[in-house]
Amino acid sequence: MFGAASAILSGPGAIGGSRGCRGYGTAATSSGQRLAQSGEGEGDDRDQDYAGHAGVRSPTTPAGGEGAGALQLLSPALEERLRRHADRYTQLEQQLASGSGSSSSGGGGGGGGGAAAAPSLRDLGREYARLQPLAHGYSRLLQVRAELSDLAALARDPDAGVRDMAAEEEAALRQEAADLTRRLLLALVPPDPAAARPALLEVRAGAGGAEAALFASELLAMYRRLAQSRGWTWEVLELGSSEHGGVRHATVSVSDPAAPSHPGSGSSGSSAGDGDAAAAGGPEGAGEGVYGVLSGESGVHRVQRVPVTDAGGRLHTSTAAVVVLPQADEVDVRLREEDLRVETMRASGAGGQHVNVTDSAVRVTHLPTGLVVSCQNERSQHLNRAAALKVLRSRLYELEAQKRARAAGEQRSALVATADRSERVRTYNFPQGRVTDHRIHLTVHDLASVLEAGEGLQRLMEGLRAAREEAALAALLEEGRQ
Repeated sequence: MFGAASAILSGPGAIGGSRGCRGYGTAATSSGQRLAQSGEGEGDDRDQDYAGHAGVRSPTTPAGGEGAGALQLLSPALEERLRRHADRYTQLEQQLASGSGSSSSGGGGGGGGGAAAAPSLRDLGREYARLQPLAHGYSRLLQVRAELSDLAALARDPDAGVRDMAAEEEAALRQEAADLTRRLLLALVPPDPAAARPALLEVRAGAGGAEAALFASELLAMYRRLAQSRGWTWEVLELGSSEHGGVRHATVSVSDPAAPSHPGSGSSGSSAGDGDAAAAGGPEGAGEGVYGVLSGESGVHRVQRVPVTDAGGRLHTSTAAVVVLPQADEVDVRLREEDLRVETMRASGAGGQHVNVTDSAVRVTHLPTGLVVSCQNERSQHLNRAAALKVLRSRLYELEAQKRARAAGEQRSALVATADRSERVRTYNFPQGRVTDHRIHLTVHDLASVLEAGEGLQRLMEGLRAAREEAALAALLEEGRQ
């Protein structure tokens, strides 16, 4: 359907053959290999003909009523958190009006004194701007509650016309209260600190031989189109081509040149101290970067179609594994030279006269963990070493994130109900022209639009994001009841 892998990955560093960066002994890579082999046998796709979300409903809208009961959803604990944020907003407003705060733009700098430096006016202004939507929303919610209380008397008015008018206004106010409550709750959901980061995207062909490699190349092309449409930078770190223009394995660095140089550092500057979205960057969707957009793509992608190589016209099922990691840098993961074993060797695979002539390929072993990354995509040994260290940092960062998640008693994919890297996430059914996301039971009957990274793919990604929000809201409400 699409061109050869070299055409798909044309650009700096896009060299055919088995050249690039490869990692061994890593959680990400081993899971990618395991996922790639976990495809199911041929047969009917049981998750068919879903036209939308199944069983996904806003926690702020109980069944059987538009916003009914929304006023009771805020537990005392959640109400107190909102009140604290609103109070902090008022305090900041007064501080900024009086000009109290450090005139320095460093924001709590690292002086040698024992006391922490006062936050700068710039830092206070940023915190004020982050809290403003939440404070205004909470203020409006309190106002709506008061208006609903006033309407109670009109509901008992002897004039039927007045009662009807009061009932109509009450319904509108209750719906507004439900919408406000949802937005406020989303602002309290702790954000993923890695969401704004660049990403490492790994695609690996799985069960299905040459057909699986062709499917992997199509997935890679889909993600590249998505990156191009959003103005992201696409840097190929690893590319292993196969016959017929397929891709056996590939690793790509995807970043947003317009994003901050070091997102997700976790320093919010807020004294609210809840670690929620209001304190760390704003309401829903705020601060979502490349990793936040692509993270839901991890898992087994399955294709059902008649391969061009099958003269019998039989329907085949093949798979490809996708793993998305948040990209780390020197600030996040400091690599000590004594912890690294760096080996150089001659590059192998396609690449012309350069191959097997110079020792440009690099293999880096992280001795404490045993993680190994090899890179030979560039002609320069220095560039290959830098690329290998980039992959190594991201995998060490991911291992540490998984360790923290286990210590907290939660899974890394907790925001998506039933979502896990080890399970099938999507099926691309060519005969029926549809793509089904099995995690949210959402089917898009426009396969071409999905593979072209058009509206179809956007619908799938937005559906997954909505499901994540619902799961996060449900967890927050449960936490507030405890």
